[in-house]
Amino acid sequence: MNLRTGQGIDFHRLAEGRELWLGGVLIPSDFGCIAHSDGDVLIHAVCDAMLGAAGLGDIGCHFPDIDPEYKNIDSKILLERTSGIISRHGFRLVNIDSTVCLEKPKIAAYIPDMRTVMASILGTTPDNISVKATTAEKLGFIGRGEGVMALAAVLLEKQHHQPGTAQ
Repeated sequence: MNLRTGQGIDFHRLAEGRELWLGGVLIPSDFGCIAHSDGDVLIHAVCDAMLGAAGLGDIGCHFPDIDPEYKNIDSKILLERTSGIISRHGFRLVNIDSTVCLEKPKIAAYIPDMRTVMASILGTTPDNISVKATTAEKLGFIGRGEGVMALAAVLLEKQHHQPGTAQ
């Protein structure tokens, strides 16, 4: 068995009047992320972790924020494309462990939906996706409500054959 781990991290500033997307779920909030895409830090961290585990760079290499194609793009599309990239390189997702650090709003009630949404995109079950939430205990830019951060770790398995080839 050939297992590979990867880690990802993403940060975004928060601003009033924007939508807050986390794990593909719209979270009711008076503020959301300032970003080229929809600013879903959780999905961005997961994409970086998946690409890193496969040795394929990072989200910026594949979906640059200077490309107008990705302006305001739904990050679920980026996750689907990232899944396709790793699959074409012979990897399959084993599991994800992730953490969102955000002072407010509280997001625990939305975690089951985040796990379900990401699992459906990645072709796995919610049991293979862990999402945790924490605060910064009022410390720093996150604690002041100025930003959000997400961390992700993934485990990939390298398949013994390339998809679409004879075994």
